[in-house]
Amino acid sequence: MLLDAAESQLVLVDYQIRLLPAIFEGAQVVANAVRLGQLARLMEVPVWGTEQSPSKLGENVAEVKALCAQTLSKMHFSGVEEGLGEWLRPPAKPVGGNARSLPKHLQKPATNADERNTVVIAGCETHICLLQTALDLLEDEFDVWVVTDACSSRTERNRDAAFDRLAGAGAELVTTEMVAFEWLRTAEHPAFKSAQALIK
Repeated sequence: MLLDAAESQLVLVDYQIRLLPAIFEGAQVVANAVRLGQLARLMEVPVWGTEQSPSKLGENVAEVKALCAQTLSKMHFSGVEEGLGEWLRPPAKPVGGNARSLPKHLQKPATNADERNTVVIAGCETHICLLQTALDLLEDEFDVWVVTDACSSRTERNRDAAFDRLAGAGAELVTTEMVAFEWLRTAEHPAFKSAQALIK
């Protein structure tokens, strides 16, 4: 099972100015988040952000925020509790019909042709906001891929405990380079050279 750029969305969780100085390997984590966002833009993958209580923790760092189509300000630790799921899976368009249409109970449920059910997610703190958001996305039947080298917490132990729990719950654990090369699939992809330059 490989990631498909056409079915993916990227969520960048809480890379906030006042939080990052306390985060284990914070600079490296932000650099990978920015790489992910740039790769997503290159591959036409939608990018969303979240910020936890931005009045207290500040906004996401500018490099991350600039890559997001929208950024959700939240008080719940899980972004799903505050509407992230609606951004990721917009309501299906109603199916038109006429008098000879099948009765409702025989119709197939409407699906959105643009639906992207794979969520690639990274962020801080891994064991709190990222974990709760990812678990809620799994519960809402998204396929969740956690980018481990773009995630962290104040301590390594908390981060690693979150990875164990996420893997046990059914999330796939990947790295920034794994995402890049799975989205590309081939060295003949038109974006290959640009993507390669981002991860070198």
